[in-house]
Amino acid sequence: MMETSKETTKESAQRMPAPKAKDAPDAGLQGGPRPALGLKLFSCNANRPLADKIADVLNVPLGKAEVGRFADGEINVHVKENVRGRDCYVVQPTCRPVNENLMELLMMVDALHRASAGRITAVIPYFGYARADRKTQPRVPISAKLVANLITKAGAQRVITVDLHAGQIQGFFDIPVDHLIAAPVFLDYLRKKNLKDVVCVSPDVGGVERARAFAKRLSAGLVIIDKRRPRPNVASVYNVIGDVQGKTAVLFDDMIDTGGTLNKVAAKIREHGAVKILAVCVHGVLSGNARDLIERSEIEELIVTDTIPLPLEPAGKIVQLSIAPLVGEAIRRNHCGESISELFV
Repeated sequence: MMETSKETTKESAQRMPAPKAKDAPDAGLQGGPRPALGLKLFSCNANRPLADKIADVLNVPLGKAEVGRFADGEINVHVKENVRGRDCYVVQPTCRPVNENLMELLMMVDALHRASAGRITAVIPYFGYARADRKTQPRVPISAKLVANLITKAGAQRVITVDLHAGQIQGFFDIPVDHLIAAPVFLDYLRKKNLKDVVCVSPDVGGVERARAFAKRLSAGLVIIDKRRPRPNVASVYNVIGDVQGKTAVLFDDMIDTGGTLNKVAAKIREHGAVKILAVCVHGVLSGNARDLIERSEIEELIVTDTIPLPLEPAGKIVQLSIAPLVGEAIRRNHCGESISELFV
């Protein structure tokens, strides 16, 4: 009797159909822009154009979700498709209006978490509150750490971000962080210009490491600006450390906010003999009258990425490059369990 049972079980197992290829979560991801099965890409309201471009890179549709407002202004998030067990990515920079966009991100992550998503990754191209990464005076918060805690507590299991204001912010998270560098996007653009006698200028001492790495890839010299900030968003330039005489100067910084710093730095290095001045900034915050300030400055071209949507279309001196291919490839590699650091080696 026992032998008959074993034979029946073995025979039933042989008749059981093999799983179809489409059931494999990573099927179709190897060797080309085929659909990433098992991957769900969602977007809130902060930068929908970038999310659309990333979806095109991955060849997947954006997930069905509604991010709106109730009559009293409270945020209403509703995920309108099944995400159980899926690898979910939420694209949302925490740019202006920063508190609204941060809250949208937290509520979308929470909604996915409560819908039993298999894994949730917050894709934050621009990480707001990053400049508040330490106590600069008594009785002030470390806001970057607080925001990191909120994102983790909401249910995110990984973060993908681009050019943090300070690299150590990665350590504020108790979950893995993939810190992408936008330098390859700028390098491709600048190399096509065939610039001569190039020096890379760090607008302050804190950005020297970032500027040095960029200068090395650009095969350029390095110049450092000795700058002080008497108060937030106000800068005073004291010294230019290095030679810019007769050179093409490329100012490199992680962000441009009011534009005051770059304007003063550009004027200073023009006084020291720079013949051509370009500015490269990953995040184009461009608060207040920053665009008008840049148009009147010594800077001939300001190059930014689309981590933050510009309030107006790029025009005049401003050029915007897309990081969608970089972020899309990072998402694909993360989904497939491949190395992301190889993108920058």
